[in-house]
Amino acid sequence: MAKINTILLDCDNTLVLSEELAFEGCADLINEIATTKNIPLDKPFTGESLIIEFVGQNFRGMMKSLQQRFDFDMTDAELDDYVRREEDVVIAKLLEKLVSCPGVDDVLAKLAASGKYKLAVVSSSALRRVRASIEKVGQAKYFGDDVYSAATSLPKPTSKPDPAIYLYAMEKLGKKADECVAVEDSKSGTLSGTRAGIKVIGYVGPYAEAEKEKMIKVLKEAGAVVIMDDWSQFGECLAKVERGEI
Repeated sequence: MAKINTILLDCDNTLVLSEELAFEGCADLINEIATTKNIPLDKPFTGESLIIEFVGQNFRGMMKSLQQRFDFDMTDAELDDYVRREEDVVIAKLLEKLVSCPGVDDVLAKLAASGKYKLAVVSSSALRRVRASIEKVGQAKYFGDDVYSAATSLPKPTSKPDPAIYLYAMEKLGKKADECVAVEDSKSGTLSGTRAGIKVIGYVGPYAEAEKEKMIKVLKEAGAVVIMDDWSQFGECLAKVERGEI
């Protein structure tokens, strides 16, 4: 078995507590689209209702799902315009209120100090948003240029659960799947990493207590090899993978 030398980290609600802020920001935009396209919603979307349905997907992925569900069309130019607007709205919210996930900064500092691991961010979100997030909370120094976005970095934009962004990141880093461990908090992210052949540590820390049991099951079913509730458990989870126990 190859030695683990690379940690690939999702961004939203894995490194930073951004999902709630981001979905709050894009709910207004999606409701505006619904009005423009004459989509009959039972009730307007809220940040909370979007999280339940679309956690782990980027805005482009959400739009594709909604177009299928409500049977409406959007030109590429329209979609690109809305993607840009959503980025602006969300980044403004993140720069105002964003904080790190509890305990992650200590873990990143220890991993970096050990010199044993390459650290990279692998996200569905737009690169501009991911960079703004990790810069706002002081994490950018751990990753350098190794920040990859399914929405921005790929020749053809996509979203997790497509494994394309993990495959791309590994290619750019010159790593094989068995040298990597990924950390993900969503079903789509876990599926993306798993489909790329990477062992995924599932993280349920940011979920409300009532949701945690359900999410543990969801992440395990999506392929997570072990679940952590808090970043203080990361070292133990990583050691299990490194020893080949999971």
